[in-house]
Amino acid sequence: MKTYKQQTVQELADQQVRFAPPPRRLEQLKRAERLLTEIDPQRAYPYQFVCYRVTDYRSHENAKLLLPGMDLVHDLGLLINDLATSLPAIPVEDVAEPVMTIGDMSKRLNVTTKTINRWRKRGLIGIPVLCNGRRQLGFLPSLVDPFLAANRVRIEKSGKFSQLSQEERDEILRRAQRFARLGLGSLTEVSRRIARRMGRSLETVRYTIKNFDEQHPEQALFPDVTGPLDSTDKQVIYNSYRRGMDMNTLAKTFQRNRSSMYRVLSEIHAQRLMEHPIDFIYHVSFDDPAQEAAVLAPMPDAEAFEESRRAMRIPKDAPPELFSNYEMPLLTKEQEQHLFRKMNFLKCKAKQMLEAMKVPSGLINYEALRVETLDQVEDYLAEANKVKELLIRCNMRLVTSIAKRHTGQAENFFELLSDGNMSLMRAVEKFDYSRGNKFSTYASWAIMKNFARTIPDEKNRRDRFVTGNEEVFDATEDKRTDEQEILAAAEQATAKVNRLLENLEPRERDIIRMRAGLDSGANGMTLEKIGEKLGITKERVRQLNVRAMKKLRGIGERQKDEM
Repeated sequence: MKTYKQQTVQELADQQVRFAPPPRRLEQLKRAERLLTEIDPQRAYPYQFVCYRVTDYRSHENAKLLLPGMDLVHDLGLLINDLATSLPAIPVEDVAEPVMTIGDMSKRLNVTTKTINRWRKRGLIGIPVLCNGRRQLGFLPSLVDPFLAANRVRIEKSGKFSQLSQEERDEILRRAQRFARLGLGSLTEVSRRIARRMGRSLETVRYTIKNFDEQHPEQALFPDVTGPLDSTDKQVIYNSYRRGMDMNTLAKTFQRNRSSMYRVLSEIHAQRLMEHPIDFIYHVSFDDPAQEAAVLAPMPDAEAFEESRRAMRIPKDAPPELFSNYEMPLLTKEQEQHLFRKMNFLKCKAKQMLEAMKVPSGLINYEALRVETLDQVEDYLAEANKVKELLIRCNMRLVTSIAKRHTGQAENFFELLSDGNMSLMRAVEKFDYSRGNKFSTYASWAIMKNFARTIPDEKNRRDRFVTGNEEVFDATEDKRTDEQEILAAAEQATAKVNRLLENLEPRERDIIRMRAGLDSGANGMTLEKIGEKLGITKERVRQLNVRAMKKLRGIGERQKDEM
């Protein structure tokens, strides 16, 4: 894994990769390569000098910072590689120069592909190109020649080191043929054995065998008997790995190396992420890197919020289904603004990273997939979902209060509550915090608008299934016993009683429930026991009970008249 030695150079690279347009990045590639050829590892260089040579911009930051030449050689190579990798792929036919692949470069310089990749970290520039619809690394003479001129001694030495005589090639192939016939391992394992016995590098031996197989497919020592993996195999690999299967076991099962397995995982991972569209409310501040730290910071007054949460108490008269409404306190306007901005910012970043993995046609650019990038996208989405859950939980009491006002229009309060919660979730997704309104105003409008549509629809649905013979059905005695019907009837009766009791004051409601045994399911409590529990006299309990029952009879008569 690449690691910069100087944080300031890494920040410079990140800034150019993210914000510099592609033509500008290509120019910076050439400038960075020229600078790399001039660096003396034994000297130190001012950061401002390095920044100017790469970007043509005189930075006023880090004015006194000196970068050791040895570190700068290392980091400039990584910067060049990052800039090259970030460029959009150019169709081969649109390139004015001949394009060499990494294999072509390997043959031209008589070195292995691994050596070519190592040189890329030292300043050898390769740019992404599209060839036959696939993204691959291409090398242009105008970018390669300066590197070759500046590293002539190194390249000649590497070419001589990797050069094999014909006798050595024949010996490698003879040994490989014998190992392959005996089934003593994969290409990599066989190459390792031969390299150890002949005193050659693993990549030199492996490249020799692979080159022979490509030139003589009918005599291939390690033929690709499995062919390309289909979508079913890739799904099996992904699911098996997610269930905990070891990567080495998967590689042996599908006769692939670990790198191929990881590419499959990244491919399926990216497909699954892109199957679900990411919707968010955009704001111009999302494109300002200076505001990112403030956006991702904890919300204002987070400590006071936690204290309020710990102090939350569930009302005694609240049904168990509503206990979750009292777990989170209400948010202030500033806290709402911060959380909505953070949630949408995280989604924006996740979508931007996914879009960067696509080619102009909209398809996934599998060659550009990186495990670290996919993991970062998932982290962004997971964090955004946590913020969304917090916003929902802090506003669930709003749904309850609105649902209670519409209880008379619906048969089942909890079905109405569930419908309102769905409206709340959609409102959290669609709320534009930048307009300065309180979320409760927008959410109330959305929930009531939804109730105005769904309640009449539910009534119409019930009316459509009226048979016209309800009187006959009601008059016919049903001698069957159905436990589910009995339980449903009991629940419905309990719900009606609870709705009726909501019209009483809390203490009157408690007295009625204890007197009738509604909570315990047993016989009701005596007036004396109720008085002891509430801390009042027996006579006061009787007076409150009489007053409460009078209220209930009045409410019942009014409801009967209205029907």
